[in-house]
Amino acid sequence: MYYNRKFQMIISLFILTAMIFFPVRMFAQENKEIVKHEAGFYYTVQKGDTLWDLSDRFFDSSWLWPDLWSENNQIANPHWIYPGERIRIFHQKGTESFVGKTGLKSGFRKKELQKEPLYYYYSPIDRIGFIRKDPVVPSGVIFKVKDDKEMISTGDLVFIRSKGDITPLTAGSKYSVYRASKPIIDQKTEALIGTQYYLTGVVKITKIEPRFAVARVVQSYRIIEEGDLLMPYKRRSPKIELIQSKKRLNGQLIISEEQANIIGDNDIAFIDKGSKDDVKLGQQYSIYYQENQRLDMDTKEDVLLTQIVYGTLLVLHTEQTTSTVLITRSDQSINPGAKICSPIE
Repeated sequence: MYYNRKFQMIISLFILTAMIFFPVRMFAQENKEIVKHEAGFYYTVQKGDTLWDLSDRFFDSSWLWPDLWSENNQIANPHWIYPGERIRIFHQKGTESFVGKTGLKSGFRKKELQKEPLYYYYSPIDRIGFIRKDPVVPSGVIFKVKDDKEMISTGDLVFIRSKGDITPLTAGSKYSVYRASKPIIDQKTEALIGTQYYLTGVVKITKIEPRFAVARVVQSYRIIEEGDLLMPYKRRSPKIELIQSKKRLNGQLIISEEQANIIGDNDIAFIDKGSKDDVKLGQQYSIYYQENQRLDMDTKEDVLLTQIVYGTLLVLHTEQTTSTVLITRSDQSINPGAKICSPIE
């Protein structure tokens, strides 16, 4: 009898221990790809994961993927992450609580702090051009490069001839170097859209002579050539606050900055809507197509099918009637003339 009771007590203790520890083990198995860390979490990449999707999962916004990338120096290319690779996940600024779509929390009590506005970080923003209907008045033109180099790049000394007295060149000032395209015409209406201004670099004036100026190339985005023009340099912030998009906006994509026939992820392009249409920096719009289909062969009735979104864009710069945009997602090739509209859920 004594041994039976002792045996029962041992069995009961074993069952109780299993009841306590077994659920913990199950939780660890269900979330084995997430490992708690002192500053947040480490996540083990699964097949099919992208920084865009992980940012949406853990921070409720895909647009925060640059933050995720910047905190993981081991990721050389943000478009390529591999199964088994560990990524460090951090808390959102403005809160001491980590709450993702998985429902996990870090254990800290959430404070009533004002959250920092969501933003998109685009470091090469200074190099993007624009399309403008009213012509840009150039400040000068490069007419010679030291040593007669064919390709002008960073560090080269160039000679500039002033063009007009409206914006005289000044020593110590920076100027954007650009070249202008032929006027762009709307193929359907034959109306003037504007001229594309293609930025090639930045120069700094080092000396003013009576008939010309000397400048040093401080940055070259592309190959700078003799004959390229100058306009005053305006620094742009790479930190773009994401704001509410204009409702019921419809337009089209004009061309890509490189004037390519096929446009894809991370390409710069231009749309035919600008500040006059209430388009602003940091707004996002959908790229879509909509087919017209014969509904009834007998009555010859046609209907417009549901809009199919196959891309998204982010506004980086606005002019009065056009805007410069970044293609942030493309599920298929995008062509000039593609339709855009207010975000479609």
